[in-house]
Amino acid sequence: MKLIVGLGNPGAKYAGTRHNIGFAVINKLTDRYGIHADREKFKGLIGEGRICGEKVILLKPLTFMNLSGESVRAVCDFYKLTNEDLIVIYDDISLPEGGIRIRQKGSAGGHNGIKNIIAHMGTDVFDRIKVGVGQKPEGWDLVNHVLGRFSDVDVPIMEEALDRAADAVAEIIKFGAEKAMNKCNFIPKKEV
Repeated sequence: MKLIVGLGNPGAKYAGTRHNIGFAVINKLTDRYGIHADREKFKGLIGEGRICGEKVILLKPLTFMNLSGESVRAVCDFYKLTNEDLIVIYDDISLPEGGIRIRQKGSAGGHNGIKNIIAHMGTDVFDRIKVGVGQKPEGWDLVNHVLGRFSDVDVPIMEEALDRAADAVAEIIKFGAEKAMNKCNFIPKKEV
């Protein structure tokens, strides 16, 4: 069984923001695989189903980003899951818009949701799918950037990224993160 977690903040105010890209990927997975992640439990919205023959739990923590680990830990404890069963999807400002990077371990890199999951799981070794949301423009506040919405130009790029991230989940489930990295990591080319 895999626990697939998309990070974000609850509420309409945050829908469509860069920081909620993890929620958007979970929504893409629910559409693609017919899994309804709408039951409120374990401080989050969850749904159970199958992806590529594997039983999965989809989770959108409702704790707000900085406390995401509380929800993740509660699900792991209840289902007796370990860090090896975990896939976390979240925004990454160090990747350009639409980029995808799979990693099996690492620091939080300044991402408070990941920092809290590491604290609650007691390890930084778990599969993660980072979705690029672009660096903050010079002179901008980081919070305003990650809580901002995508430009009209970036919306189609991000729609493709959601599909790529959902594909990456399937690849990790079927073949493991290392093989998925080779197939799914993607950095968009800059237009000149």
